[in-house]
Amino acid sequence: MIVVLKSNVNENRRKQLISWLESQGLGVHISTGAYQTVLGLIGDTAKVDMELIESLDIVESVKRVSETFKRCNRKFHPDDTVVNAKGVKIGGGNFCMIAGPCSVETEEQIVSIAKAVKASGANILRGGAFKPRTSPYDFQGLKATGLELLKIARQETGLPIVSEIMSAHDLKLFEDVDILQVGARNMQNFDLLIELGHFGKPVLLKRGLANTLKELLMSAEYIMAGGNEQVILCERGIRTFSDYYRNTLDVSAVPMLHELSHLPVIVDPSHATGIARMVPPMALSAVAAGADGLIIEVHNDPIHALCDGAQSLRPEEYDALSKKVRKVREAVL
Repeated sequence: MIVVLKSNVNENRRKQLISWLESQGLGVHISTGAYQTVLGLIGDTAKVDMELIESLDIVESVKRVSETFKRCNRKFHPDDTVVNAKGVKIGGGNFCMIAGPCSVETEEQIVSIAKAVKASGANILRGGAFKPRTSPYDFQGLKATGLELLKIARQETGLPIVSEIMSAHDLKLFEDVDILQVGARNMQNFDLLIELGHFGKPVLLKRGLANTLKELLMSAEYIMAGGNEQVILCERGIRTFSDYYRNTLDVSAVPMLHELSHLPVIVDPSHATGIARMVPPMALSAVAAGADGLIIEVHNDPIHALCDGAQSLRPEEYDALSKKVRKVREAVL
């Protein structure tokens, strides 16, 4: 249930209403926008007298929310959420360019790529230290050492860093990582999501290979229920009947997620296609659809990359794409 208050409501009256609602055993999520305040009621609202609340002179309207996701629901929070990662804003009209290699390999590699993508307009550096791989024989990442190398690249460039966490047991290692990524395979790792809700760091949550938008939003709800509202949704392609590329990029998810939720939505065209030459057109389509950012894999030597070289752009290719992204954004804004 949501309670929309009238504008310019007396603060004491508002506090009295919130206290009364809490005394009914309800949690109250407060969203203060530019023109109105929305109280999201969480819990058993079946016994709440809607007519009584609606009759109050400080209340504009009362509505029941049928969706199971509450905190990430745009009805609860009409204004866009803006996630702030070390000064880089994502959402609410702020566009982010996240780029870097699939996996961190050496200090020279990650630093050189970080400098290259920053020069091309990227404002966040990505790099995998813990790598969930389909085969147990593939490169699994440098783990803690990889995170340290990412921090060196951050020091060299000033770019905030994002890296994937696979287990709640590794949270201590991520205390100095700016954005924690939850990969597609862990989207419904609920123990991890619960811990991230208490961790307080921005979370980049990727959609699972075969998950619906509702399931993605419910995973975001797990994080937000713990008190962490700094969540970024990521569309990275889903498994369909396509047999010529890795996954199908669901571009329609971008406007639909914006309609359903106030959280920022970014797109990963690299994992969606698995083919470097397909990344630029898919990236541009995501921008045209209204994405709040892109996360793209860039490697200075894709042929010899230890992970996903086939989908990685070279720095010069990323630079060319960045210029096109700016043009598309100018055209659609």
